[in-house]
This record gives sequence, structure tokens and C-alpha cells, in this order.
Amino acid sequence: MVELELSDGLAVVTIDRPQARNAIAPETMDQLEKALDAAEGARALVIRGAGDKAFVSGGDLKQLSAIRTLEAAEQMAWRMRGICDRLADFPAPVIAAMNGHAFGGGAEVAVAADIRVAADDIKIAFNQVALAIMPAWGGAERLGALVGRSRALLLAGSGTVLDAAEAERVGLVDRVLPRASFEEGWLALARSLANAPAGEIKRVLSGVSPAEAVNAFARLWVSDEHWAAADNVLSRPR
Repeated sequence: MVELELSDGLAVVTIDRPQARNAIAPETMDQLEKALDAAEGARALVIRGAGDKAFVSGGDLKQLSAIRTLEAAEQMAWRMRGICDRLADFPAPVIAAMNGHAFGGGAEVAVAADIRVAADDIKIAFNQVALAIMPAWGGAERLGALVGRSRALLLAGSGTVLDAAEAERVGLVDRVLPRASFEEGWLALARSLANAPAGEIKRVLSGVSPAEAVNAFARLWVSDEHWAAADNVLSRPR
């Protein structure tokens, strides 16, 4: 199942399929789409897996093995790619809280987020080659954007498994946290990003004209939130 929690502008989407190590099945896709619909308007979004073993272990091979035709394979790939695109295009910051290993399609879900935070004992791999296939959900392209074309080909072409420290070193993971404080750490980070300026910064970083960037700043400047914060600063003793 997929759960959604909303609190103070933060949406947390949890894939909870312990029997399949949080793998993605067709029903999971249905539930992810509904969760993203319900999360509209959130100022930050977290996607995570339940437990501490797996973030997402990829596609649920037991269920997806029923797909045997070219047309059906394309349909499945387009559908989950669309969900990953929705994560990447979400108007607010998206954080992948990598509570466990992310293999295959799970790594593709992780790179669809804007920011990846990992527990220090997890591993990540674009290891679809072990099944004689390739990333299908936009992960190859996103991996290339993160680590460069050559390294992306090396990692995905060989199925190399990286630990959290190695993933951080190559730019695949943005922050590694100790397992003991992981839950508190990703939550604090997500809350710090659940604000209107962070959403506008994401939009500007995605590519807008100088005029649009200035307009984004000006709209924030005249907002009630800005003036409440400014008044608070100005009222402090000097």
C-alpha cells in the first residue's frame, strides 16, 4: 500500500509493501498516482519506503512478469515513467528519504526527487542489467544529469552497487545521515524546505527567464510571510 501524511505543508508518501521489499506493482502505481493527486499544494514532498531494509527494491517482478508483449512493456514503462516525471515536476521540493536499499527501479524513483538523503548503511544500484534490461522510468537520463554521461554509463551499464558514502562522493546522494538519527534528520530537512521560497527557487533552477526570476522574487517580497518575517527581525534588540 501507499500512505500519504500531510502536516504543516509537508506531504510524506510512504510505499509500504514489506512482503515485496517495497517493490512497485501495478496497484502501487495506482496508489502513487492518487497520493500525488492528494499532495497537490504541499510545500515539500517526501517519498520513502517503510521499514529500514528497502527504499524501493525495484519493480515487483512476480507481478510484472505477466507482461510479455512489446506493447504491454511500453505501456508499463510509460506509466511509471509518468509517475517519476510527476515527482520531478512537482512544484515544490521533493526529497527521497532513502531509508533502505534502492535497486533498479528504486534507484530511478530516487533520482526523480530533487534531493536524496540516505541512511549510512544503504546501497544503491541501477542494476537492471542483471535482468538483461535497462532503466525504463527516466532513470538513465536523470542519472546522467546527476553524475555525467560517462559515469552514468559505467554505473548503469555494469550494474555497479554503491554504498551510501560512494554514492555521495559521485553526486548521486546529497546527504548521508547516521542510521540512528536518520528519521529525525530527513524530517528536519524536509520541514526546512517546506516553504514558498524553496518552491520558487526550484522553479528558477529548472530554467526560467531573468524576468521570471525577478518577478518570483518580487512576489515573495510583497507577501505577508515576508513582511511578518522582516518585522520579526526588525523588532529584535540590537
